[in-house]
Amino acid sequence: MNMMIAAPADRLDAAPSAGAGRLHLQLMQPGDQARWDAFVQRCPEATFFHRAGWQQVIEQAFGHRTWFYYVEQDGQIQGVLPLAQMKSRLFGHALVALPFCVYGGVAALSEPARAMLDQAAQRLARELGAGHLEYRHLNPAPRAGADWHGSDLYFTFRKAIVADDEANLNAIPRKQRAMVRKGIKCGLTGVVEQDVERFFTAYANSVHRLGTPVFPKRYFALLKQVFGDDCEVRSILRGDELVGGVLSFFFRDEVLPYYGGGMPLAREVAGNDFMYWNLMQAAAARGCRVFDFGRSKRGTGAYDFKHNWGFEATPLAYAYQLHAARALPDVNPLNPKYQLMIKVWRRLPLAVANFIGPFIVKGLG
Repeated sequence: MNMMIAAPADRLDAAPSAGAGRLHLQLMQPGDQARWDAFVQRCPEATFFHRAGWQQVIEQAFGHRTWFYYVEQDGQIQGVLPLAQMKSRLFGHALVALPFCVYGGVAALSEPARAMLDQAAQRLARELGAGHLEYRHLNPAPRAGADWHGSDLYFTFRKAIVADDEANLNAIPRKQRAMVRKGIKCGLTGVVEQDVERFFTAYANSVHRLGTPVFPKRYFALLKQVFGDDCEVRSILRGDELVGGVLSFFFRDEVLPYYGGGMPLAREVAGNDFMYWNLMQAAAARGCRVFDFGRSKRGTGAYDFKHNWGFEATPLAYAYQLHAARALPDVNPLNPKYQLMIKVWRRLPLAVANFIGPFIVKGLG
């Protein structure tokens, strides 16, 4: 779809540095996707969530408008900034890099390229009348002016792994290591799937117990379709019985278990611990050397689980610039005003929750 606001935000030029051509701001077109992804692969600031395929996923799964900006110089991409508009009566209006992704923001090789992308995003946020502009940077990035705000809500958990299973297992603290061994003794196995059916069953059961809306099944199917072998769907079984499932992304030498869930049986057989260990084994064998457990909020069970696995919490450098809004967003399950909604949601029949959830969750990116 690649919907656009009219120029001048679509294309801008900047004066060249010494010995170089002018910088040009452009919107990604279908023919640009291969070189966009080639840039993302080599840019140190870029993450899996800067990949071009997210435009198709966000537009087709949720119907949101997107603007995937890039800056080029002498025909070479120097920076990228994928943006999507989130507009909901329940949860507000924002321009985000990038919703449904834990990382994002500007990824650039030079400060002039970064500045051009940032200026385009700010201009677009004003033109759209967005409440705020949001960058989900993994690491702190330069921000000009005092009108940018940070947040201490989210943390990420990343840890090095090696090629040796025994070393990786011994790096897990004793209590959680015992849970992994319990799963092994219970005869659990991991199976890589070509579709999302069993994974979705485990995921939907899990989020329902947590009281949060479910993503539509087509979203997960689209992730698998768009990202191919870089998106793995893994089911955990005891015999033929489903225990859990995890959908993971692979990027460079990293593995990112991104969506996961377990059936009620998982608690009995240490299914979650075994699931992440099984993925870690497979990822290490594939050549991955970083296990990215993703983001969590302090004070949640997910935060404690990752910490108990020996992962250190690192604050995420998210940045917010207010436009039409007067206060920073606070759309998260820890907000007291959502507690009643969560309690009610847990009481809904699973089939009802699975039907209603996708209409709500599209505004919660």
